Amino acid sequence: MSFPHRHLLGIEQLAPRDIVALLDLAETYVDLSRSRGKHSDALSGLTQINMFFENSTRTQASFELAGQRLGADVMNMAMQASSIKKGETLIDTALTLNAMRPDLLVVRHPHSGAVALLAQKVNCAVLNAGDGRHEHPTQALLDALTIRRAKGRLHRLVIAICGDIAHSRVARSNLLLLGKMENRIRLIGPPTLMPSGIGEFGVEVYDDMREGLKDADVVMMLRLQKERMDGGFIPSEREYFHRYGLDRDKLALAKPDAIVMHPGPMNRGVEIDGTIADDINRSVIQDQVEMGVAVRMAAMDLLARNLRAEAA
Repeated sequence: MSFPHRHLLGIEQLAPRDIVALLDLAETYVDLSRSRGKHSDALSGLTQINMFFENSTRTQASFELAGQRLGADVMNMAMQASSIKKGETLIDTALTLNAMRPDLLVVRHPHSGAVALLAQKVNCAVLNAGDGRHEHPTQALLDALTIRRAKGRLHRLVIAICGDIAHSRVARSNLLLLGKMENRIRLIGPPTLMPSGIGEFGVEVYDDMREGLKDADVVMMLRLQKERMDGGFIPSEREYFHRYGLDRDKLALAKPDAIVMHPGPMNRGVEIDGTIADDINRSVIQDQVEMGVAVRMAAMDLLARNLRAEAA
């Protein structure tokens, strides 16, 4: 299985065949994770360090579990309480880490481009677990796997991405991936939450939720990222839900078999009605969580194969 990359820094660098290869391998890890054994030795003898400069529960736990299931020695570094607080630069941190000789480095950082900078300074494989507003590649890949399993394909679908597009690295990575796989993408949200120049992405842009959801195959809701907002982007949460929150009336405009997605954590009653989020016939939100572990296992496995090939 060919995956010609040393790092996984973003979707932008991946060709469609790379995406398919990773998703195909992830399928095997879904089966493994559902088995009684749950473990493989694909990363046996390798060290994985998780460095999260931003708080994360779901992504960090998913990467940790993925590494453990593949047999890696996994270490979590609590960067919020580390020497970064004492003034150490990102380069100093990279050099210190490099001296520990890790094989896989999983990094989440609040600044766009920080993960790519780290990758230039270390000798191991680096996986981007989210950098600023830039990218979150494994989230887009797990979303893609979820869609492919639910719909039987990952091309020529009408996919509506709704909400806080401007502050979302998840939206950016999904735009890139779903665009590469020849889908029709609609972005829905208030003009205040649309990035400038969005028309250049070759997508349809709507500020009317009902119009944007017509005949959609996939409805992907996004979290309102209040921590990245420094102004009046929305009038109120109540008004936001009225206009852009997903409820039964709005969902009824999508196709009858449309699936509902959310990267989490959800603000129920703001972005999505709780009954929709919990509807086992429409919502694949829990499937996304399960696919996250499988996709991260596949990504680390493929990068580890390249490391071993280099060392041979």
